[in-house]
Amino acid sequence: MLMKRLTVAAALLMATTLSAGAACDFKNETPVKTLTAGFEAWKSVTSTMAECGNVSSELDQEFQKKYIAALEAKPALYDLVGVANETMVPLVNNGLIRPLDDLVAKYGKQLTPNQLIRVNGKIMAIAMQVNAQHLMYRGDILAELKIAPPKTYDEVLAAAAKIKASGLVPYAWGGTTRAGWNLAMEFTNLYLGEGGTFIGPDAKPLVNGPVGVKTLETLKALSAYQDPEYLTMDSSALQVEFQQGKVAMANFWASRGGALENPAESKVVGKIVMAAAPAAVPGGKPSTTLWWDGIVIPKNITDAEADAAFRVAMHGLSREMVEKHNSDSVWLIEGYKPSPLSEGVVESAKGGAPAYPAGSQFGLMHAAIGANVADYFTGKLSAPETLAKIEADYTTRAKNAGFLK
Repeated sequence: MLMKRLTVAAALLMATTLSAGAACDFKNETPVKTLTAGFEAWKSVTSTMAECGNVSSELDQEFQKKYIAALEAKPALYDLVGVANETMVPLVNNGLIRPLDDLVAKYGKQLTPNQLIRVNGKIMAIAMQVNAQHLMYRGDILAELKIAPPKTYDEVLAAAAKIKASGLVPYAWGGTTRAGWNLAMEFTNLYLGEGGTFIGPDAKPLVNGPVGVKTLETLKALSAYQDPEYLTMDSSALQVEFQQGKVAMANFWASRGGALENPAESKVVGKIVMAAAPAAVPGGKPSTTLWWDGIVIPKNITDAEADAAFRVAMHGLSREMVEKHNSDSVWLIEGYKPSPLSEGVVESAKGGAPAYPAGSQFGLMHAAIGANVADYFTGKLSAPETLAKIEADYTTRAKNAGFLK
């Protein structure tokens, strides 16, 4: 189901220059309601969809809390939903989205092979961008303090200590470490970077060991250089702190890079450098995972509604949109010209960063990590106790799902 790393890397390195198209080439007469995340790329895509008429877009960074119930309704409450590697899995497993092969054949001639996300041979989603958390740093601060760009987390911690001592910014390091999904994502990146395996072939958990302890210890060490409220920091909160010049370095989502370069809301335009995610071990792979974001069409809507939604989506994912919003994302759409904002994703992919391990079993593991890992940071549990609790939580979830007896 996931795009292979080499395929993603190759797509990132393509630079196709094509002329801009016209405005929407059809007048949409069927109401289309969309639900997506709220970052810059989705703003660009949904605003372009609106040019076709009768499009109502709901941008919600917490969309995953309601999209399953919304698509289970008959009829579904939305005609088009934005997803990523992980968030598509429950929709497929529950039969809530429709194959798109017929619609691709009718309206998707501009789509590239890398955009066609297949499950069991059927096209189930259309990818629009590749995303990853990677190192972003204030080039001016590192230059002033004569700090070399860090390549490993040991170097990140050494650089953070110097930055904190300088007093140039309130926080030397920033992270998306809000308790729950975000903190579990940070754990996932570092754990994989350390060479860890989450789940064995027998579906049993494997996190309670030296790699898990090292991962927790590294995250705790980083927290000493973050906003004291780091367990409340999600992507939107970190974006604002970065834009206000309060943060010097972060392993941050590529999809947020465009907002940092927006002069209407950012004080650090031209000061942020994009680089590969730091390695957890010297000579190791970048400690991050590659993602794609894209669209799916619900099963519980009429064929006419699905037809309209897909046509609107194709305008939103057009070459015209990319040429107007090239810097808002690392697009997988023809017409995208790689820019300095894409360098962190490109370098992470070239360095061997794996795809996010989306799947039903890992979804349970991610949820178990998110539900329990904060206990270590608050001092409620030791590292081994926290990892044992994560394994126990996962085991309960896996038994309920039928993966374990």
